[in-house]
Amino acid sequence: MPETGASLTCLVTGATGYIGGRLVPELLAAGHRVRVMTRSPERIRDHPWAGEVEVVRADAGDAGQVAAACAGTDVVYYLVHALGSGPAFEETDRRTARVMARAVREAGVGRLVYLGALEPEGEELSPHLRSRTEVAEILLGSGVPTAVLRAAVVLGSGSASFEMLRYLTERLPVMVTPAGCRAGSSRSPSGTCCATWSAARRCRRRCTAASTSAGRTS
Repeated sequence: MPETGASLTCLVTGATGYIGGRLVPELLAAGHRVRVMTRSPERIRDHPWAGEVEVVRADAGDAGQVAAACAGTDVVYYLVHALGSGPAFEETDRRTARVMARAVREAGVGRLVYLGALEPEGEELSPHLRSRTEVAEILLGSGVPTAVLRAAVVLGSGSASFEMLRYLTERLPVMVTPAGCRAGSSRSPSGTCCATWSAARRCRRRCTAASTSAGRTS
């Protein structure tokens, strides 16, 4: 790895996603050189930073293409996963993780960063959480110094999750939540309950305003 503060060559996979699309400008602002790996380069061109990065066309499952994308990089951010890829997504995640693990090792990459998911203790993991855990283990075993970041649901302006919640809370005053959602629980602010809490606050404000108005006119 270059010395701290030096300009690095960073490869970002999943740059067309929400997190990757926001990571790229941060790396550029910090003075680093950025290369993005994507199967569809045309999806990059509408980003405001498109002209400031090197774009490499590569499929995450193609060993040769991934090796070429990793060549000469100091840091690789692995932000891809196979959600929505059908019943074989776990095998897809496993295969692409192994391709990347081998590529970073053979390219002599100094650091690999993977965005995984939380692993609730004492609970049976869903297939997707289980797959994220397996991918983390594969990357940690690559032989390259690896940082695994574990995140819950990521909400931010423009993200699919955020826009969905915003749409619901603007249109539904009250919503039914899953049985496991308990008001006041630690998971509520960043989980499903936040939509209900927001809707409930809106509902209370409207009811209070209506009551006040009725009292003045009666």
